[in-house]
Amino acid sequence: MFIAILFAPLFVGISLPDIIAIMNNGEMNHHLGLMRYIQTMQGITLFILPAFFLAYLFSGNVTVYFGFRNPFPKRWLLMVLFVMITVIPLINLLAKLNDQISFPESLSFLERNFRSSEDAARNASDLFLSTTSIYGLFFNILMIALIPAIGEELIFRGIIQKIFVKWTGNIHIAIVISSLLFSAMHLQFYGIFPRWLLGIMFGYLLAWSGSIWLPVFAHFINNAVIAIVGYLTHKGHIPVEAAEYGSSWSAIPVTLAMTAVCILLLWKMKRESARIVPLKRPD
Repeated sequence: MFIAILFAPLFVGISLPDIIAIMNNGEMNHHLGLMRYIQTMQGITLFILPAFFLAYLFSGNVTVYFGFRNPFPKRWLLMVLFVMITVIPLINLLAKLNDQISFPESLSFLERNFRSSEDAARNASDLFLSTTSIYGLFFNILMIALIPAIGEELIFRGIIQKIFVKWTGNIHIAIVISSLLFSAMHLQFYGIFPRWLLGIMFGYLLAWSGSIWLPVFAHFINNAVIAIVGYLTHKGHIPVEAAEYGSSWSAIPVTLAMTAVCILLLWKMKRESARIVPLKRPD
């Protein structure tokens, strides 16, 4: 990441001393190009490269370690697509409930810190998503969806989940713990529970398929939907409320129905995973 910052002037047109001053003074929000560059480089240098390095150290064969070539039914890609679409209302509802958590007066300082961190992350996200150009949309899909999907899944499912499987000898405990770490890594308490649920889903997709590509695809769909909805709302094609569909109590019946479909699809994948031969599961 340090090396990436040294090369930043070549890509963002800002001198290195000015970049350091901007970062030290907390003025990143005024330099969208620099923010995009830093966000992109973080995904590559703090997640993707370390994941490949660790996988090589642990096994000597990155392809086998991550299950890049492990087969799974291709129809699962379509099923995962529907899973990620149907789970959206539930995720939005959990996000709303999570956001309403309040702390006792004795811990008010903690709540203020959490709220401040949440506001900063939301402001940065709004800046990234407030694009009305096709170029901006495709760059957001690269920066927000593709790179994080690959990097975070390689680290948290491909590396950390496997470590906890070996430590605990229990895939379920390993998935729950690694998913909690995945959610906590975002440093956003007021989004920790929906991200935890998503992480658990991604973890089981790896356990059932033996391939890292399935959770990567699921993660990509989740983030790509956010980028596309952000683009469409700023273009005025859909209402702003569409990004939070399912978070209102009036939408509970639809949320329950779509959640039932999501659970049914996941259950079907679990049943099919037991009949796939050979099925290479995580070590």
